[in-house]
Amino acid sequence: MNPFQRLAGRFVNWWRGAPQDTGGMRTLNSKSFLESIGLRQKRKPTSEVTYFTCLKMLSETLAKMPIKYYQKTDKGIVEAEQTETSKLLTKRPNPFMTPTVFWNTVEMNRNHYGNAYVYMRKKFIRKRYGGELRVIDLWVMQSNCVQIVVDDAGIFAGTGRLWYVYTDPTSGRQYVFSTDEVMHFKTSFSFDGITGLPVQQILKDTVGGASASQEFMNKMYETGLTAKATLEYTGSLDEKVQEGLRKAFEEFGNGARNIGRVLPVPMGMKITPLDIKLTDSQFFELKKYTALQIAAAFGVKPNQINDYSKSSYANSELQQLSFYVDTELFIIKQYEEEINYKMTTEEEQDAGFYYKYNEKVLFRTDSKTQMEYLKNGVGGSIIKPNEARRRLDMPDAEGGDELLANGSIVPLTMAGAAYQKSGQTGEDTEPEQQEENEPGTGQQDTEEEGEQDDTGEGQDGEEQEGEE
Repeated sequence: MNPFQRLAGRFVNWWRGAPQDTGGMRTLNSKSFLESIGLRQKRKPTSEVTYFTCLKMLSETLAKMPIKYYQKTDKGIVEAEQTETSKLLTKRPNPFMTPTVFWNTVEMNRNHYGNAYVYMRKKFIRKRYGGELRVIDLWVMQSNCVQIVVDDAGIFAGTGRLWYVYTDPTSGRQYVFSTDEVMHFKTSFSFDGITGLPVQQILKDTVGGASASQEFMNKMYETGLTAKATLEYTGSLDEKVQEGLRKAFEEFGNGARNIGRVLPVPMGMKITPLDIKLTDSQFFELKKYTALQIAAAFGVKPNQINDYSKSSYANSELQQLSFYVDTELFIIKQYEEEINYKMTTEEEQDAGFYYKYNEKVLFRTDSKTQMEYLKNGVGGSIIKPNEARRRLDMPDAEGGDELLANGSIVPLTMAGAAYQKSGQTGEDTEPEQQEENEPGTGQQDTEEEGEQDDTGEGQDGEEQEGEE
């Protein structure tokens, strides 16, 4: 690095307030300099634990749901064969990110900044006759570096079109992308339908208050959880002596290192502590209420921010289902609509190809419940045995690609067939009736016929003997 680059780097670090060896000099953006002139640096919303937990919960929930590639056919919905484009969403969006990291980053930007942008780098693939425009890879654009521009004058191409201007944070170069090259995901809070508003902007005062309460607790820990005190003395002291006396008492009385140590008090002076209790001011109740407000704005349930005061293990599964219906269903639907519109061609859409998140991973249960679910599915002719084995990461078995059914189960149109005569079906069929006294039927008639036959044989025999 030449001297000019080194000098420029030091100037940039000095302006940003980065720590550097300046011989005790303070920079314009350093914390000590701003506090000395009565200014304070803006607190970061991510430093508040509830806000951070909500961002983490939403981003990880979306990232752990894999994207599947399906096709609607005449025989139903089947899992389609992977293409070069579908592999970007299911295997590797770009050389540096896995699908889990990629969608986690996208969802984090969407919740924190209100909008998330994904650049689709495309390339024209030439063929023998014509060619096609194929998506090569996907890249996440930092939301705070993107600006949406509406071309009212038709400067770029066409009046009223949207363009995305991206400023590279490292090089400072600007790039202009059309709507066909960018997938745009926004929050549910939007007045124009184009850009979304982040929760940190909507609940600016609430998030700021939560950060201030955390800073208050940090200062109490730094002072050793000791409250303020008043120093009583007789006479008057000038400002210089008062400031020196105050610093001396703070040096011996504040901080965790002074806990349990004896505090020397000059003769004629008296220290009276100010008893400030957090329970009297309902500090923890107010902090808990603020945390619930922030979680409700994100759509996160109380048990997901470790608040189990009104929940238990029994209803945790119901709360998970409520979280999916009330919060994640809108997010998933928005992602699927944008992906299917931007990542599939018109020919693929007409052929029935589409992408869908596998939301079933959110409801994975214990092994016993899972086995009962698969057993009922196989026994009810809903899934095939090999399909159940695949869900358990087991190999296919011979003869397991056929649906199994109970032999006593018949179609609705054949209800009652077991009580009809063999070979007869329909409404004209009459049930069998056996009457003991009816001629020609039953055991009694058979016996009578047999007696008559025996009698007849005897008479014939006598007649034959007489003739002889």
